[in-house]
Amino acid sequence: MQIIDSGLGNGFQNLTEGWRRKIADHLRLAILLLGLLGLVWTNNAYSASKSILVLGDSLSAEYGLARGSGWVALLQQRLKAENIDGSVVNASISGETSSGGKTRLPALLQRRPDIVIIELGGNDALRGLQLSATESNLRAMISAAQQAKAKVLLVGMRIPPNYGRDYTEKFFSLYATLAKQNKVALIPFLLDGVADKPELFQADRIHPVAQAHPIMLNNVWTGLKPLLAK
Repeated sequence: MQIIDSGLGNGFQNLTEGWRRKIADHLRLAILLLGLLGLVWTNNAYSASKSILVLGDSLSAEYGLARGSGWVALLQQRLKAENIDGSVVNASISGETSSGGKTRLPALLQRRPDIVIIELGGNDALRGLQLSATESNLRAMISAAQQAKAKVLLVGMRIPPNYGRDYTEKFFSLYATLAKQNKVALIPFLLDGVADKPELFQADRIHPVAQAHPIMLNNVWTGLKPLLAK
């Protein structure tokens, strides 16, 4: 009887250890699968190809730079480096105003971009144009892009106080106002980290040199990357 009890006890113990090993194996497999699913989910967040339209002025049109060294060209390289399937169309023109951008945008939207980056308004302010007109044009562009089912990234700008502090500050703040009212992403200032460094500008002291454009791209990327994952 004692031998039988001992045998049964060892049998139950062996059975228990067997189940423990199976449970441990299943747990390890589950953890591995969860990790793989997390990796797949992360990749899927960027799996759908995204088309990006950049509508800007000379700051985006590589004014005074070698072809391929501006922030828009660097953006295409960044997408590739981040393994994000995306294409960039640069529709920027040196000297472009918000009025010109508004006129050109409908035809550009026929490409059905997923994201529209609007980098305009600086030339309006440098010419002292009425802020109400600039605001109206930017608002119209945002609305047109949204109606075309595109996400919008609005890129803000600052200007020197040539027309007085009041004009300068109101110009800068209109970007934040438009972004809030229209619920679009905003980059407050394209030249953040550049504007206070004279060595990062060309001889005209308006247009950044090539070394400044990676900084400009980083500024844009902070607002763009979340839009790419949606």
